[in-house]
Amino acid sequence: MSQLAPGRAAQGRWRWILSACALIMVVAGCVAPGQPSGDSPAVGSRAGDGGSNPLPSAVLPESADENDERRRARIRLELASSYYQQGNYNVALDELRQALAVDPSYPAAYGMLGLVYMDLNDRARAEESFQRALRLAPGDSDINNNYGWYLCQTGRPAQAIDHFLRALRNPLYATPSRPLHNAGICSLRMGDLKAAEDYFLRAFQVEPANPVAMFNLAEINLKRGDLQRARFYAQRLSTNFEPSAEIFWLSIRVERKLGNADGEQSLAAQLRRLFPGSREASLLASGQFGE
Repeated sequence: MSQLAPGRAAQGRWRWILSACALIMVVAGCVAPGQPSGDSPAVGSRAGDGGSNPLPSAVLPESADENDERRRARIRLELASSYYQQGNYNVALDELRQALAVDPSYPAAYGMLGLVYMDLNDRARAEESFQRALRLAPGDSDINNNYGWYLCQTGRPAQAIDHFLRALRNPLYATPSRPLHNAGICSLRMGDLKAAEDYFLRAFQVEPANPVAMFNLAEINLKRGDLQRARFYAQRLSTNFEPSAEIFWLSIRVERKLGNADGEQSLAAQLRRLFPGSREASLLASGQFGE
């Protein structure tokens, strides 16, 4: 359910927030909320700031006593992460090659390489890079999470969930909500609504501000007819995050089902005013509520 896709500013910023923060190795990404349909939960498709690139976070030293080769490789990796976020894949690849020339056993660099090749749709090289990263660091939570997302994106959701669960084995993992909501997205793709809901609930429990979990839980409850729960999650999204066409459309459908005509009309007016060219505004204009 969570996906994204605009141009890296306004709309892209929201879609990044609503995304599921899928990639978090040297990048901290999110699964953008796919365009939610009127009658089914939105299923995440890509991680990124609007369907393009994951947003980078700092690449931290692996330990206080990292050697000189790893330090130099890490600096190259930081540069690669920055170029990757900008969509400058050629330079990102060059930085990664230099990082691996300095330190050929750097798992994070191979994992980053997998992300770049994934975005370039070079599946053979992406697979090879992720596999090499995992051979070097089979228990690394970030690499398992990122590889799991790659598997989910390439039609292997069951294998993906296995890697998300591996990512969760580390009790010190700082961001367990990400593999949890990614597992929820992959479960939706397999048609297992119960498992998806369980994963999203777990993600929400460990991170109550997780937008991907809230959006998907609202969609699931809306589809099931548990309208008060759907409203609960939709309102939390509206309260905690900046307005977006996706959130307005979700809230409009919830209020419509609840029979709250005033609330529906108010939200519809805001959607038309703030996001007149959005897909959601088009669905509103044509009355396609998925009912």
